[in-house]
Amino acid sequence: MSKFQDLMKEKFEKLKSQKDVTVLSIESSCDETAVAIVKNGREVLANVVSSQIEIHRLFGGVVPEVASRNHILAISNLYEEALNQANIRPEEIDAIAVTYGAGLIGALLVGINFAKGLSYSLKVPLVAVSHIHGHIAANYISHSELVPPFVCLMVSGGHTAILEIKDYCDIKLIGSTVDDAAGEAFDKVARSLGLPYPGGPEIDKLAKTGENTIKFTLSNSLKDTENFSFSGIKTAVINYLHTKEQKGENINKADVARSFEECVTDELVKKTFRAIEKTEYKSLVIAGGVGANSMLQAKFKTYGEKCGYDVFYPVLKYCTDNAAMIGSAGYYYIKNGKGLAELSLSARPSVSVTE
Repeated sequence: MSKFQDLMKEKFEKLKSQKDVTVLSIESSCDETAVAIVKNGREVLANVVSSQIEIHRLFGGVVPEVASRNHILAISNLYEEALNQANIRPEEIDAIAVTYGAGLIGALLVGINFAKGLSYSLKVPLVAVSHIHGHIAANYISHSELVPPFVCLMVSGGHTAILEIKDYCDIKLIGSTVDDAAGEAFDKVARSLGLPYPGGPEIDKLAKTGENTIKFTLSNSLKDTENFSFSGIKTAVINYLHTKEQKGENINKADVARSFEECVTDELVKKTFRAIEKTEYKSLVIAGGVGANSMLQAKFKTYGEKCGYDVFYPVLKYCTDNAAMIGSAGYYYIKNGKGLAELSLSARPSVSVTE
């Protein structure tokens, strides 16, 4: 096996200076099985996704064992579909990029083991990519003009952080959540309101019909920092609903959704713009699944135009989990000499946003 790894190191080094690099990428961190083929980090030749939303909606959330089983059923067919969509042969693939974390261990392992098999059979380097970096790279696919440096708000079900993107693989943490991620708070509030999984889009849709009449507040202890706390507002909404139910009073769910969403998005916008004001950058990027939230996008656009910043966020199909973003990130890993993995690569349930 050492001879194989020596060969992979040699090929990986050559890819750093190769003009065109075609990456086949795999994403299976949660409940979407995805395979993509990306050329030079920006050109998506194929992007296929098998979603399990309807399956997990029956359970009110993702069931890890069910997710893993469905990844196994889908991944081989998606690989063939991606090759057909891109109209290329396996021998034209230069590297295999795969999400190694963060995510569900069993789900990640399906993608990782499939990627290992491809790497070994095609004799091309295996590149281990952070799911977080993938979400950032989704913007490179959506906006060909976007290049570092910039400030990024990473906002998803598992992460909420403000990042300084100095270069493609040079990332500095400015601030992060001290408890729940924003996406996690959205999902838990949605569940409390009796909305179906996934909760974030349902909150966003319901909020459009409501009024900001309920004054939910966030933790005051972090007001002078770029850190976030969303566990308090989640609990405040649950307590509000419980009190109303005990008193037998009518609950306007649309108003609850609107008031909650206004409070959370205000906090995200305020602290992100405060962070970029401390830099010389003029570009601000939103990354992660919650980046698809219409209220968050609208507020960022308004503040960006008012303050003279260019605001970027991925097109909808690249906001949520997909493999194209992993292929883009994998390309920049290769060009920066990062991420070459051995066949002993394993899954990690959590990774640092700066890894």
